[in-house]
Amino acid sequence: MAVEFPILSERLGTTPRITSLLIKPASAVCNLDCAYCFYLDREADPYSALPARRMTEETLERLVDTYLFYSYPNSTFAFQGGEPTLAGPAFLERLVKLQIQHGRNGQSVSNAMQTNGVLLDDRWCELFKQFNWLIGISIDGPEPVHDLYRFNKQGAGTWRKVMNGVECMKKHGVEFNALCVLSQANVEKAGELYRFLRSLGIDYIQYIPLSEFDGLGQPLPFTITPEQYGQFLCETFDLWWPERRKVRIRYFDNIAEALAGQKPGSCTLHETCDSYVVVEFNGDVYPCDFFVEKDWKLGNVNFESWAEIARRQRRYQFAAKKTIAHPECQVCEYQAICHGGCPKHRHDPGRNFQDLDYFCTAYKMIYRKAVEPLKKEVERLTGRHRTAAKA
Repeated sequence: MAVEFPILSERLGTTPRITSLLIKPASAVCNLDCAYCFYLDREADPYSALPARRMTEETLERLVDTYLFYSYPNSTFAFQGGEPTLAGPAFLERLVKLQIQHGRNGQSVSNAMQTNGVLLDDRWCELFKQFNWLIGISIDGPEPVHDLYRFNKQGAGTWRKVMNGVECMKKHGVEFNALCVLSQANVEKAGELYRFLRSLGIDYIQYIPLSEFDGLGQPLPFTITPEQYGQFLCETFDLWWPERRKVRIRYFDNIAEALAGQKPGSCTLHETCDSYVVVEFNGDVYPCDFFVEKDWKLGNVNFESWAEIARRQRRYQFAAKKTIAHPECQVCEYQAICHGGCPKHRHDPGRNFQDLDYFCTAYKMIYRKAVEPLKKEVERLTGRHRTAAKA
């Protein structure tokens, strides 16, 4: 393994720590067949020949034991898919037992899961509440909007089952937020979408812009344009601003964090891509959820330590992709906030990390609108003046 995945020499400087894990207990396996899914049925999927993928108890224990040791005193585990609930509630119970068994005095452990919500029932929600999990529910809006692209293997809409999951979480007092994919189904419905999510009692919202392309670099039918995304963000900002003290929208939070001189919660606004890693069902580790591909594999938790994986040459190589500055980025007044955007959005259209982020126009639209008021809000709350970015 050491030959295939060489460790960097000490002279290359301080190794950035892996601060959180995105774990795939069922890999890309899912009970839905969403039209826009980027993760299922990919040509680059390293495990496409495997009909079923489940994390074994041996891999789970090795993962928990070694990561708790490496990440002490603060350890963050997040679970995603595919659909992570396909691993079954017994998996969650076993995970928590292992965390208790291998954790040390004074160690803080947090768990989160992103789910489509279809399988949520009383048992799942009782466990989420008992062990204080944070749940992200994937929902794209009211029924006609949500069901346009989010359907099951039989082609039937999933909105009603998702809403049953939402009601179940409410009944059990589970803490949850919303992840909403912006597609051609909803990107021009900013007001309707915001009011719908607020009507569910959701006060933390994450919007994910959809950008998928064919082999010729042409956007697929559900992909939104940069102008649409920018307009959506601007309209949503106006709706959110009067409620900013009680409603959180992740992207706006991230801008405020950057203006405050803090590291934003989202890796999209980081200087390099090295804060988290993906752990696949068999223990394989990758630097990013969008690049679970053979060429970017960093190692395997069953055979190597986290310190070794963190220092893999490929991890540095991937992190550096974001630092390749496009000429426009070098003179952009918002570079100190954006840092060139997301490598996925730079790479996907032309398969070139040196390109501009596909959503560059959208970012400039929302920065022009939001930076000044957010900067004033940050200064008022912190009591100090920041010059993190020119406005």
